[in-house]
Amino acid sequence: MTRFWLVRHGPTHAKAMIGWTDLPADLSDHAALARLSDHLPADAPVISSDLSRAIATADALGPRPRLPHDPGLREIHFGQWESRGFAEVEAETPDLIRAFWETPGDVRPPEGESWNDLTARSWAALDRLDGHSADLIVVAHFGPILAAVQRAGRMTAPEVFAHKIDNLSVTCLTIAPPTVHSVNHRP
Repeated sequence: MTRFWLVRHGPTHAKAMIGWTDLPADLSDHAALARLSDHLPADAPVISSDLSRAIATADALGPRPRLPHDPGLREIHFGQWESRGFAEVEAETPDLIRAFWETPGDVRPPEGESWNDLTARSWAALDRLDGHSADLIVVAHFGPILAAVQRAGRMTAPEVFAHKIDNLSVTCLTIAPPTVHSVNHRP
């Protein structure tokens, strides 16, 4: 059994749908990063998504054992909606974007991923990591963290979407047995 310490990457300050777009994180809040690092288990290995905002946040946690970056931990792929604002996309395809957010499941943006695609990908990544160590720090994104909470909390997608996942927050859970210890903790 692995206790997963899921950390959302530092902020990008983007006001658009940013999934696979590789924007850097703003890691200028050194006090917040120090509190975050102190809160996490000191000897736990760290793994991150392969996007630079997650890699840089993982690097900022200080010297810890590192595992190779895992693309399975990436944010949802917004396809043709990448880097575009909600209002802009809603003006073009109001029914599709509303269905995507209001009934998460199989609805997907053009050339993008559905919520079910993201959960399958991120759950497979966590399954590969479960049992690796007693504690594992995972630096990832809003979507994969919510997907992990959905699984460990045995929730529906609409139920889990009620949770907030702030940048530089920690969500702690186990997959086996499925237990959510904390969500969106800000050290």
